Amino acid sequence: MKRAVFLLLFSSVSYLSFSQLGFNIGIKGGINFANLTKASGVNADSYTGYMIGGYIAPKPKKFFGFRSEIILSRQGYDFRTNTDTGNVTLDYLLLPQLITLNFTKRIQLHAGAQAAFLLNTGVDTTGNGSSGSLFNYLNRFDYGLVAGGEVRPIGGFFIGARINVSLNNVSKGGTRPNFIPGVDAKSNVTQVYAGWRF
Repeated sequence: MKRAVFLLLFSSVSYLSFSQLGFNIGIKGGINFANLTKASGVNADSYTGYMIGGYIAPKPKKFFGFRSEIILSRQGYDFRTNTDTGNVTLDYLLLPQLITLNFTKRIQLHAGAQAAFLLNTGVDTTGNGSSGSLFNYLNRFDYGLVAGGEVRPIGGFFIGARINVSLNNVSKGGTRPNFIPGVDAKSNVTQVYAGWRF
């Protein structure tokens, strides 16, 4: 039920976004600060990664607007177990669909839904940990909620920050290496970025 509601919201915002004429296009890049919740079994610490992407948005005529994005995002977590320390990297393709609130020409808030597809993953460990692909243990599809804001101080330049809250589990559960969290672990990411609107 939760996934069905999410997909309905995702599809509705996508349709509204592309049903209007006149678009703004932008590119952006920045830093990710990723964390896992309910992952005490691997003593997960925050992981710093990066993101790069772009967006297309109908030119807002009023207070409300819409925006579709595509982002390549490197996130993950650092871990400490009884036998290993290291980090797990998770490379996602993010597809946020956002509703925007345009308070002025310089200030915008946005919120919406996001689909995410795991493209690549790896682990770097010490001790007795193994390395290589982790696709057998991790969910390849994620979905969640997004909220953030942007400031446009001059011209097309903008800076922004965003919180991504995952609603799906990172791990499939079951038998897994000791550095893969339990089935209840979820990923949250804070993004700080800058970009240019054309």
